[in-house]
Amino acid sequence: MTAPEPDLLLTGLHTAADDVTSDAAKLTDDDVKAPSALPGWTRGHVLAHLTGISNAMARQLEYAARGETIELYDGGMDGRNKAIDMAAGHDAATHRADLAAALERALRAFDALPGIKDSSANRTGWWAPISYRGGVVLDGGLALWRELVIHDSDLLTGRGPETWTRPFCEHLFDFLAARVPPGEKLVLQPLGLPPVAVGSGNRSTVVSGMLTDIAAWLAGREPTLGSLRASAAADGVDLPALLPWPAGTPAPK
Repeated sequence: MTAPEPDLLLTGLHTAADDVTSDAAKLTDDDVKAPSALPGWTRGHVLAHLTGISNAMARQLEYAARGETIELYDGGMDGRNKAIDMAAGHDAATHRADLAAALERALRAFDALPGIKDSSANRTGWWAPISYRGGVVLDGGLALWRELVIHDSDLLTGRGPETWTRPFCEHLFDFLAARVPPGEKLVLQPLGLPPVAVGSGNRSTVVSGMLTDIAAWLAGREPTLGSLRASAAADGVDLPALLPWPAGTPAPK
């Protein structure tokens, strides 16, 4: 998988953290109790999850710096889900404080990493092993970037998928290629940009539209610009069904 360079990823993480912080500041106690874009989750659930994944990924890096690994969440997925349910009902001020502390912890850990060329040879820094997906710190950074950006849109504060950047959308094309079913190939055709083929099957479907709409659809979110079209052999068809979020950790809900 082609990944953004660490400098670009760090910039993306800081921007995403700033955006989440700014949008969380808009929420009142009543807003926190209101539904998010995710079925069955309030905005409080989304905020609790963002706090949890930020702390979890910070812990991955803190252990990696000592040459150790640790599971992503205490108690695994059951522990993660219980923690979200317990914290979801907090008032807005508590959510903001918890989220700010978790984001600061995570960004501090990522900012302390050496350059990628300084650590690749001996598997330290960005290349240090972590338990998340059996990967390395770079994988954890990409995961946190996805979580922050996608879930910020789920808060329904006005920062929807139409605000996602080109580098972020292109990363989703790459990461979410795993959602293409066997035997299928999708030719993603963002308006005004080169096409991107994902999947290796013989049945080919062209999905065209705005870059952000294609990325939102791949991520299981509602496209906001209404531009998506699918075609096969030059005929209009329904958008193809996708496989679940890539295995190893749950999708952003």
